[in-house]
Order: sequence, then C-alpha cells, then structure tokens
Amino acid sequence: MKNVLFIGLLFLFQISFAQEETKKDSILTTELKEVVVQSKKKSIEQKADRTIFNFSEQSHLNSGSVMEGLKKLPGLIVSDVAGMMYQGKQLEVFMDTRPLNIFSNELTSYLESLPANSIEKVEIITQPGAEFPATSGGAIINIVTSKNAKKYLSATYSNGYSYTKYTKSRHRFNNSVLLNARNKWFGWQIQLGQNFNQGYQRTNFRNESFVLSQNTTDRENRFYFFKTGLKFDLKKDRLLVNYDFTTSNNNALIDANGFGFTTSDVSKNKLNRNDVALNYQKRFDDATKKLDFRFNINSVDNQFDLTNRSVGNSVLDNGFDQLFYQFRTDYSQEFSFLEKTKFSTGVLADQLEFEAQNEGSTNLDYQRTTFAAYTEFQSTYKKFDFVVGGRLESYSIKGTTDTDDLIPFKQTRFFPNASIQYNIIPQVFFNANYNKKISLPNTASLNPNNTNYQNPNVTFFGDPNLEPTIFDNYEVKISAFEYFYVSYSRSDANNQVMNRIITDGDGAASISENIPQVTIHNFNFGLPIPYMLFTKGLTETLKFDFNPDEINFLYLYVGHQKHILPDVTNKGLWFFNAMSQIVLPGKITFTANYNTSSTGGNYFYYENRVPFGQQFDVTFAKKFLDNNLAISVYCNDVFNTNEQGFNALGTNLVYASKNDTRRVGITLNYKIPTKNKLAKEESNILNNDKKEENSIVN
Repeated sequence: MKNVLFIGLLFLFQISFAQEETKKDSILTTELKEVVVQSKKKSIEQKADRTIFNFSEQSHLNSGSVMEGLKKLPGLIVSDVAGMMYQGKQLEVFMDTRPLNIFSNELTSYLESLPANSIEKVEIITQPGAEFPATSGGAIINIVTSKNAKKYLSATYSNGYSYTKYTKSRHRFNNSVLLNARNKWFGWQIQLGQNFNQGYQRTNFRNESFVLSQNTTDRENRFYFFKTGLKFDLKKDRLLVNYDFTTSNNNALIDANGFGFTTSDVSKNKLNRNDVALNYQKRFDDATKKLDFRFNINSVDNQFDLTNRSVGNSVLDNGFDQLFYQFRTDYSQEFSFLEKTKFSTGVLADQLEFEAQNEGSTNLDYQRTTFAAYTEFQSTYKKFDFVVGGRLESYSIKGTTDTDDLIPFKQTRFFPNASIQYNIIPQVFFNANYNKKISLPNTASLNPNNTNYQNPNVTFFGDPNLEPTIFDNYEVKISAFEYFYVSYSRSDANNQVMNRIITDGDGAASISENIPQVTIHNFNFGLPIPYMLFTKGLTETLKFDFNPDEINFLYLYVGHQKHILPDVTNKGLWFFNAMSQIVLPGKITFTANYNTSSTGGNYFYYENRVPFGQQFDVTFAKKFLDNNLAISVYCNDVFNTNEQGFNALGTNLVYASKNDTRRVGITLNYKIPTKNKLAKEESNILNNDKKEENSIVN
C-alpha cells in the first residue's frame, strides 16, 4: 500500500511539473505569435472546499441523462429511499448557482430527463463557507448547464439516442442547441432542448409472511427546457439577466397486486418551473473591490393524478404551488494583512410560499422567511491559508393545515466556519475545516399529500410540523495535484429530517420524521495509476511530459461510511469505484466505469441486501472535423446488475426494486464552427457564480 501511495504521489508530481513547463511554453508562444492559447479543461479538480467534475469533455459522463452521469461519480450515491448524498453528506441541489427548489421524486424525474450533454460541469461543495446560506446543510451540488460563449454568432448542437429491452423495447432521445453571440452593446445566450424517455421499473414490498405489494411501472416522460442569458456592459459595471423555463409531462401505467388487492392504474404528473435572476455587478478602480446585487424569483407548480384504469375513478388528485423570492448583496475587497487578506460581507433575505392541494382543496399553506448576514476573512501567510467567518440567520415559519395551525418556529442562530490549509508544496496541501449549518425541511418532506404511487397496502406522506436540523461538520483532507486525495469527515446532526419506511396496519408507509441524533463518519481515498508504470517502470514514467487526461490510466476510489443512529445496530458500508481510460488507435477513447459496495451495513434506517448501484459501463468516443464533432457510443450496466434491496430497520419489511438500467446508446455534440477567425471563446453568461474568477460575469 505504501508503494502504491508513493507511486501515485510521484506520478502526480510529474504531472504538475510537466503542466507547469507546458504552461510556461504556451505563455511564451502567446507573447511571440499573438495568438489565444486555450487551456484544456481537467477531468477532476480537487479544491479546498469543493470537487469539480467536468461533464463536457468526458464521454462516459455526458452520455445519457444527468442522473446517469451523476451515478458514475465516485463518492456520490443516489437511492430510491435514501436520496442523494456525497461522501456521507446530504446534498442541496443548485443549478447555475441558484437553488433548484424541487425535491424527492420530482427532482429524480427532472435529473433523469435533463440530457447530460447539456451540462458543462458539476461542482460538489463539501465545505460551504459563510458566503453560502447556512441552510445548505452538509453540502451543495451545483449543476452548471451553460457552456462557453463566443464573440460573433456561434452554435452547438447536441443529441442522443438510447435503447433498452426489458420485457419490451423502450427508447430515449434528446435534442438541444446552444446559440450565443456578442456585440458592442451586449452578449446573449439561448439554450433550448427536449427529451423523451421511456422506462420500466419492478418493485416489491413484503414482510416475513406475505407480499404487501408487487408492481410493474411502464413510464413515458416528456421534458422541455429553455434557458436565456443577457449581459450588458455598463462601463465597468455589468448587468446580467437570466430566465429559465422547464416543463415535464410524465405518464405511467402501473399494474400491482398484493395481499387482498389487484389493481391497474395510470398516473399523470405535470410540472412547470420558472426561474428569473437579475445580477448587477458594481466594479471599482481597485480591481479587488467587488459589489454584487442579486434578485431571484423561482416558481414551481406540480399536479399529480392517479386513476384506476378498470373503473375510471380517481385514486389521487394532488398538487402544489411553490413560490420563492431571494435578494442578496455581497461585497468583497482585498487588503494587505499578513501577506494577503480578502474580506467578504453580505446580507440576504428570502421567502418561500408553499401551498399543497388535495382534490382541489388546500390542506397546507406554509410560509418561511429568512434574513441573514455574514462576514468572512481569507488570509495567506507563508505556506498557510486561513478562512474564518460567521453567518447570522433568522427564521420565521408559520402556516395552516386543513385542521389546525402549524407549530410556529422562530429562531435566530449564529453559524461559524473556520478552515486552515497548509500548502506542503505547490498543489499539495493539507486542509482542516469546521462549519455549523442548518437544514430546513424541504417541501417534499412537509407535503401531507402523496405525489407518488400508492395502493391499499403502500402509501407515502410528509409531515408539515417537521423541525430544522442542525449540523456540525468536520473534515480533514490531503490532496495532491487535484487527482490524489485522502479525506475523513464527521457530521453530527441534531433533529435530522429523515425518510424511512414503517409498518402501517397490515401495510407499509414511507414517511418523513425528525431523528434526535445522527452521526456520520466518512472516509475517502482516490488514486490515479498510469498504465505505463507496468510497461515502462517508474523511472521511465517520470521522464514523460504528458497530460493525465490524454493517457491510459486507472482511477481508483474507496469510501467508507458509518451511520450511527439511536436504537440501531450500526455497521459501516464500503463503496468502490474504478474508472479506466484507454486511448485506442485512431484516437478513439475507451472508458470503462465500475461501481459497487459492500452489503449488510446500515444506510440510515435501511440495511442494504444487495450492493448500491452495482454496474459496469463502457463508452467509446472519438472527435472529428477538427475536434468540432464528438461522437460517443456507450452501454450502461452491461451485465444488468443494478438493483436495490433493503431491509427497513425496526420493521419486518423488505423492499426491492429493479429498473431497466442496461441501455445502449449514442450521443453527439457538434460545435458549428464560425467563419470569423477573430471569434474568441469566453466564459458563459448563464452561470453567474462569482466564484468564477476568470469568467465573463466578473
């Protein structure tokens, strides 16, 4: 093991040295020839507070849907019952730096419908600082859908098709186009597309005596999205305007039977989402001063109907309307203290209005208001980087159900964060971090109405009186050249909101409830191994000047999680990922990805009987037409092993499900070349994250 670690570190050190030398040569060439040199995006970037996965250049990630791509990321787990977590932390989902504000099965459907080739990158922020809302809980996943803009008119067209046969043939196809241009007054981008997908699922609920429910679901989803961005240059200042619209229309035929019943139903789920964002960026003669004003409005409306096909009567008629407002302002400035210090401060105000309907009558009217202010200092001294900050947030929650008022919640809390990083050598660092966060119950957990399938023996519902969760998050990490890392984290959660399955009379119910205390221990290890080590040896390998994203290598990930809950015999779970890239003759890239886990451990209140997300995927990719056309052919879950099976702890219930995960497909991305040789690539304007220090929006 020591030899492997040593080889990995030496390999990464050589990569860094080679890249630095190449970078110097590129800069010199740029100065002499007066041309623009484009840097190649890295597959994975490990930073102090986040991990960035590049989707746009990785064929095994941008083939299929966003959900399929996310499931291939090492350390990220997606489960029907346990939700989405990364390295043991529940994820708050953002899109283009703004909260997505959809959850549960609506979120799953959304990510399954969004084509992966419309994604630029995915950022997983494991240590959100004071500038991020304290309500981000343990971690944030930011899905960046926009791509780079160019001066003058340019366009990128993407499409994909995949096929599966599980009881019968089913198909998926998507098309999208990105248009962008700039002139001397403003820049603009438009991204629009559609996705059609058919899918199949088989589930089974049983206890030790009999089958409660076994059902098959044949679904058909239609999804359309439209994203726009405008940027106006006002001397030094800038104004950005963004508007996003997505709509989905999903239908499913469900045949079910179980103890005492047989039924055949059809479900219809329609969801519309609108998002408007305004961002005014004030800039000064001192380039280190930045002042941003942001305003965001987000609305979601959803309608879910379940009808019995045999007699035509309505089983469920549920819906909700959600409206979210947010205003925030951020100011930052650098000054000379120690060697360099950056001071940031800001305020935020937002309001969430949620209304749930059952058969046309409102049975939950929920309002939540948040006010916040933060201050943070980031300093550098010799080989040390320090971050110290704090965030003060005030919450007011009220509402009514059809029978009573909600228990009012008013609270003001202070959330500190601190980080220290020791830079051992360039791009090799040790980092220690602490932050306190809060997670407010999401509207899917609060909704008393079922927006999922139910039958006489199985139902789903939320609890409008759930209380917030307080997290204490700790992490230490060693990272080398963005590819090799070892980390350990611990999260202590008080009043954790959790989904679990319970017995409900002679049936089963999926509910949300507060758990007094939960502790999660998480260990992670990632290591790249170039195959040339086995053919040329270590000495010859270190002589090569290469880009790690263009060589043959194996990337290994190992993770261990242990969830400690009251009244549960706690046993940890191991997670494994292996990704191999081989460059074949003709510059064809072959990528193989394998995920699996151990069994028998508890994942919250679920004991897994089969490995999490066990599947083997292969992808062949090649670029044509001066790299403007990229084509990928892939097969996901080659051996059809991806299934889920859990024991619901505290009950005698067993849950199992199987989807049509074995899928063969093809995708293409065509960057329509511009005839104007002066066209220069710039960063996107659909993503207005101030963290993008080199972007067009700063």
